[in-house]
Amino acid sequence: MRVITGLARGRRIKELPGLETRPTTDKVKESIFNIIQFDIEGRRVLDLFAGTGQLGIEALSRGAASCTFVDVRREAAAVIRENLTHTGLAGGVVIQGDYLAFLSGCQEKFDLLFLDPPYASGQLNRALETAAAIDIMSENGIIICESAAELELPCPSAPYEKGREYRYGKIKLTLYRRTVTG
Repeated sequence: MRVITGLARGRRIKELPGLETRPTTDKVKESIFNIIQFDIEGRRVLDLFAGTGQLGIEALSRGAASCTFVDVRREAAAVIRENLTHTGLAGGVVIQGDYLAFLSGCQEKFDLLFLDPPYASGQLNRALETAAAIDIMSENGIIICESAAELELPCPSAPYEKGREYRYGKIKLTLYRRTVTG
């Protein structure tokens, strides 16, 4: 696993041992960042279910202003900190805690939100619905969900709109956007 481009281009990212973490493949990660390439620079990013932190680190490498990494596992938080140090990227804040507790107490707005929980956990729908209900995104904010291709994701209520879906074999990316309120 490596950083694809930007300030930390080519740097290897440490992975978590075992099978509990399923890192996003380089092909899917490259697709994510091709889709949002003009929506990264200077943005505030939230990498929920961060795992190794690779999505948020890629965003920081490409010019995001900041990234908050959230993962419930202590080992994941430690690996994210190591990866941030190894890549030399600034602007990363690592929080070891539950995603719902974080969302419920969050007072900040984000421009980009990565949602990539364990596929069979049922956490994706809950995280998406909670993020929309508390309106965690800035105007024109983008939520990128990675899921199993067969999972049907909900259409949240306004001001959130479900956008395009992209399929890569057994993996699906679904984009949501927070529209500008008049």
